[in-house]
Amino acid sequence: VALGLYFPRKEYLENVYIDEPAGMPLLRIHALRDSQEEGVHFHLCQNLIISRARSHENNWFQIREKTGLLYLSKSLDREDFNMLSVGNWMPLSKVMLYVFLSSHPFQEKECDSATRTTVFLSLINATAPACSSLTARQLCFTEMDLSFHIKENKPPGTFHQLQLPSVHHLCQNLSISYKLLAAEGVPFRYNENTTGVRVTQSLDREERERYELIAKCTVREGFREMQVEVPFLVNVLDEDDSPPFLPNGTDTADAVVEFNRKEGTVLSTLTVYDADTTPIYPLESSRKKYTGTIITDDPWISETFRVEHIFDEIHFSPNGSQVRGTRHEY
Repeated sequence: VALGLYFPRKEYLENVYIDEPAGMPLLRIHALRDSQEEGVHFHLCQNLIISRARSHENNWFQIREKTGLLYLSKSLDREDFNMLSVGNWMPLSKVMLYVFLSSHPFQEKECDSATRTTVFLSLINATAPACSSLTARQLCFTEMDLSFHIKENKPPGTFHQLQLPSVHHLCQNLSISYKLLAAEGVPFRYNENTTGVRVTQSLDREERERYELIAKCTVREGFREMQVEVPFLVNVLDEDDSPPFLPNGTDTADAVVEFNRKEGTVLSTLTVYDADTTPIYPLESSRKKYTGTIITDDPWISETFRVEHIFDEIHFSPNGSQVRGTRHEY
């Protein structure tokens, strides 16, 4: 069975401070299903990659297999920081972890699944700042862009949680609430109780390729209130599910050849549209998808004439939103 589960983000970023307690939640990772019946299991590869060069056994970070919550399993002290930073004079060290997905519980040391996402952790050589010193932007959102990729024709599911687990854990005296601002009829819902954002129906890239929403956060502390808004973007990933079409319905073109035509003269053209895919590079791979053929038994015709194939990206506008596609000309 092909593994259909996938991550709606290619990477996650989070800060980790010295002496944060074991059990401290850091971030929640989500997965979306290919079919409604699939189970979801997360697994952390037990190696930290430091500065993209050497790796170190991971003694500090764990993930909950069923929920995707990444947390500190052991407090990171200064000694650990010095060991994990390239030189202990650095105020910050970046380490990298791989999180894997499976539709069944993971076996020991199973770290070769193709479905993985990368978590970049910035280890900061300081204790966590006091909640009162953080801006509304820091309390509400991480440094990551809120940008997601959702495949078309897949079942609904929760793909992001707005509340930051670490801030929720540390700053309990603050009231932080969210809203998702979107046009009517957009297929995304925000759940106030879980702060999760859900895609409510399967999407169709040929109908709409990109959704632009806004996540709004309100922080209340006593009588003080601060608000911050950030873009929340969803890109719909294509599945090759729509056949190419011909603008006037005919897939052949007749050519009349007169005498004394110069080499390179265009005798006939045929246009094919494909709303499903956009030109991919290298260009040869786009070219191989479609071929134009002269149908003849005469070897002279085959030697004397050829079909040239050029293509470019165009935009279709179903329901007033722009969707990319390809125009092929033969």
